[in-house]
Amino acid sequence: MKALVTGASSGIGKDMAKYLSSLGYDLILVARRKERLEKLQKELKTKVRIISLDLMKEENCFKLYELTKNENIDILINNAGFGLFGMFSKTDLNRELEMINLNVKAVHILTKLFLQDFVKKDSGYILNVASSAGFLSGPRLNTYYATKNYVLKLTMAIYEELKHQNSHVVVSALCPGPVATEFNKVAHGKFSLKEMPSSKVAKIGIDKLLKKKLLIIPGFSNKMGLFLIRFIPYKWQLKIMYRIQKRKSG
Repeated sequence: MKALVTGASSGIGKDMAKYLSSLGYDLILVARRKERLEKLQKELKTKVRIISLDLMKEENCFKLYELTKNENIDILINNAGFGLFGMFSKTDLNRELEMINLNVKAVHILTKLFLQDFVKKDSGYILNVASSAGFLSGPRLNTYYATKNYVLKLTMAIYEELKHQNSHVVVSALCPGPVATEFNKVAHGKFSLKEMPSSKVAKIGIDKLLKKKLLIIPGFSNKMGLFLIRFIPYKWQLKIMYRIQKRKSG
């Protein structure tokens, strides 16, 4: 058994690598920070191959596939991503384009390429790390929310297509709320809500993926919040989300 995890140098990706290793999976771990991957490699009990690549660059997504397409991968986890707090009129455009490249284009490319292989052999699991943000619009965290909407809706559409093809390939979307990771540091903000430990989110994500669940929403309060907000008019939702984001300082 073998799994490929992007964004594996920290946070949810790192904890997913640890949990998968405890389940007996050999791993291919991908991130920009090679030294962190090497440190993690020494901590894990199963075989680990590390690949240092910046997936914000489109060509590196294709390179990653070429480097690993013959590895007989069972699980692909698209976890790499980041956010950026701020008003849309003031945030840095280049940084937002990098976010779109990583959060959207990299997920799209890797999902497409590995899915084609999985469909041919009629087996395999793909877990795309979205967010509870994927169900909402996020004033003051606007581009991040938009990217996670893309990831979530793409994953859901692929799920339905696979059902109609009678395929045994599994695709799932992990949609956590606030998680204790480096997200705040990178995004230049601070969560106003209680954060769930990334190790707990990682375990829930893997366990539910293997149970073939489409939408994986860790935490009761997160589930209830997303359920209740469906009954609130969109303009009210926007006001609520704006106030929540405004509490975050950077």
